[in-house]
Amino acid sequence: MLVSVPPDTPPTRLDRFLADRDVVHSRAFAQKLIREGLVQIDGVPVKASHKVSPGEEISVEIPAPEPSHLLPEDIPLDIIHMDEDIVVVNKQAGLVVHPGVGARTGTLVHALLHHVGRIDGGEDAERPGIVHRLDKDTTGLLVVARHPAAHACLGEAIRRREVKREYCAVVWGVMDDRGTIEAPVGRSSSDRTRMAVVNNGRHARSHYQLGEAFRFTSLLDVTLDTGRTHQIRVHFSHRNHALFGDPAYGGREKAIRGMAHDRRRAAAEALSLIDRQALHAARLGFPHPETGEWAQFEAPLPADMQALIQFLRQERDGP
Repeated sequence: MLVSVPPDTPPTRLDRFLADRDVVHSRAFAQKLIREGLVQIDGVPVKASHKVSPGEEISVEIPAPEPSHLLPEDIPLDIIHMDEDIVVVNKQAGLVVHPGVGARTGTLVHALLHHVGRIDGGEDAERPGIVHRLDKDTTGLLVVARHPAAHACLGEAIRRREVKREYCAVVWGVMDDRGTIEAPVGRSSSDRTRMAVVNNGRHARSHYQLGEAFRFTSLLDVTLDTGRTHQIRVHFSHRNHALFGDPAYGGREKAIRGMAHDRRRAAAEALSLIDRQALHAARLGFPHPETGEWAQFEAPLPADMQALIQFLRQERDGP
């Protein structure tokens, strides 16, 4: 794979550049490839600390992943679309996308192996076919590649910002009609299980448009230019508009403190309707990896978000 450094790129470490451009899924994996001499500039291996320059051509060789030892599991899946190249799933809350620390079994990947059979592609044997992710308790649309060529095409579409992801979110507070949040996201220094807006984080940009305003919350349409871990949750928490119900980023009982008594009671009742962040990947579009034609999918709001929004409307409008 050849990766060109764009003209406007500031001096950036090679490992960070590869991760920020989504050439690889993590900076740690970029460092592994660099150590093994699989990343070269002008045919010469370079160090992870090398500062890239505009116009450089970086050769990246990603070896085939080791055979997967994952076993199929009979877990219910809402499959929206399936063909020889891709599977589009409407993921339910509580389902981790792929194995990792704390989730060795019971993931979306295990379920796909049961429902679809073989899925392949990618640099990690425990993430076969996975090109993007949703948090465990975020619901909605996800596309998975069924073979390496489809995986490569979808990965390139993500790098080129050709994949369109639109989310429905309920956040605390009343937001402006529209806006953009641009702030770098990285691992929190105080809690390594969480992400945060940090100066040395990866570039991240989210756009939002107000769909409906309630008394103490807002329903938003959110689109992403980048897909950082927990990006939407971190960005809106950073703006003091945490996602409603989000236990990790200040979106549950912490958000009620200081509210007027009548609103506090209504807010507590609304929180009882959802036990996760109110975030749903509602629309997903991308060039189909085989035909190049635009593929667009939509998934309705899950029952808990529908109940929450209905309550917020009734609370706003009265009997």
